[in-house]
Amino acid sequence: MKRLAFKMKLNEGQKDAYTKRHNEIWPELKQLLKDNGVSEYSIFLDEETNTLFAFQKVSGEGGSQDLAQNPIVKKWWDFMADIMEVNQDNSPVSIPLQELFYMP
Repeated sequence: MKRLAFKMKLNEGQKDAYTKRHNEIWPELKQLLKDNGVSEYSIFLDEETNTLFAFQKVSGEGGSQDLAQNPIVKKWWDFMADIMEVNQDNSPVSIPLQELFYMP
């Protein structure tokens, strides 16, 4: 099992919309993540900077960041593009973070 972390940026004033959309995550997206080894996935918000901090536990080699070609993922990106910083293809601007400390 590996742990992955990355950060993204939420647009100003979009906390409630972001929370609502994730509380109603599509069952097919949730299943896709689980089928691809994501067993835990948390997203935290730093309200001072609107930075989203994401953490995943993943078995295998991949993670959610490796599902870019999946149509369900692309549809989710399009759904979320109006409330966060995105790239040209509507994927979230996502910056991997390096783990410097872990205490099991």
